[in-house]
Amino acid sequence: MKHKGLQVVIPGRREGARSLTLDNPVIAASGTFGSGREYGEYLDLNQLGGIAVKGLTPEPREGNPLPRIVETPMGMLNSIGLQNPGLEGFIKEEMPFLRTYETAVIANISGNTVAEFTAMATRLESVPGIHGLEVNVSCPNIHRGGEVFATNPEMVQTITEEVVKVTTLPVIVKLSPNVTDIGLIAQSAEAGGADAVSLINTVLGMAIDIKTRQPVLKRVMGGLSGPAVKPIALRQVWQVYQAVKIPIIGMGGIMTAEDALEFLMAGAAAVSVGTGNFVNPTACIDVAEGINAYMEKHGLHRVSELTGAAHKQ
Repeated sequence: MKHKGLQVVIPGRREGARSLTLDNPVIAASGTFGSGREYGEYLDLNQLGGIAVKGLTPEPREGNPLPRIVETPMGMLNSIGLQNPGLEGFIKEEMPFLRTYETAVIANISGNTVAEFTAMATRLESVPGIHGLEVNVSCPNIHRGGEVFATNPEMVQTITEEVVKVTTLPVIVKLSPNVTDIGLIAQSAEAGGADAVSLINTVLGMAIDIKTRQPVLKRVMGGLSGPAVKPIALRQVWQVYQAVKIPIIGMGGIMTAEDALEFLMAGAAAVSVGTGNFVNPTACIDVAEGINAYMEKHGLHRVSELTGAAHKQ
């Protein structure tokens, strides 16, 4: 949905960095929208604010063994394992399709080492049609015994610093909720030069089959998403807004425009819809239209007038 008042711009912070322009504040979240091919049958991809493509790794991955998805009350658990065609496969197979649309394309990248993150960022810098990078730090650091990058402020800052050195693309660091102080982690991304942060990634959880008396997911644990995580996500967006000055992309259980408005008021400059796409293929468009209707009803002219509104007395 295009409307001047809905446009969101995330400016590049470093010299020579590009800005990320979204026609509206609603992004299709990574891991839930693929590259948009299937959803293109149900909606006009040009009406999206942006598409964060399925998480990419340097080499192709088949993903985790089945079963790897289980429905839960008010959500779902997934243990997909970053199944994807690899960076070069994505560039060859998906980018020609995505370049036929005007919608901003955000590449979500994952690595097991700092070098993998920087190599992917370097390669994507020269790919036409990429408008931003979402750096998924919820990955194990193989040089530190599998410690998840996102839980270590120093590693988050280091990855961010190294990525911004090799690209002029806007850099968004995607944060995990599975930490003790989300504000501290966000500050580390900001200190490293991130142009924005996105949060939350999924919450770690599990399910047990009482008939077999075994975990349902083959890998035991997975990421919980959907409406069940919304209160957690909203709280963490609120905290991060108080901790940093860079823009926030809020996500976690957004199903309706009312949900999205809460995230904007908590401090988000834009939002991502994930699990909601599985329930309603046009969820992103519906949310954008709902935000626009709310703005018209209340005489608001820019989305930024809503950002952080709940913090103001």
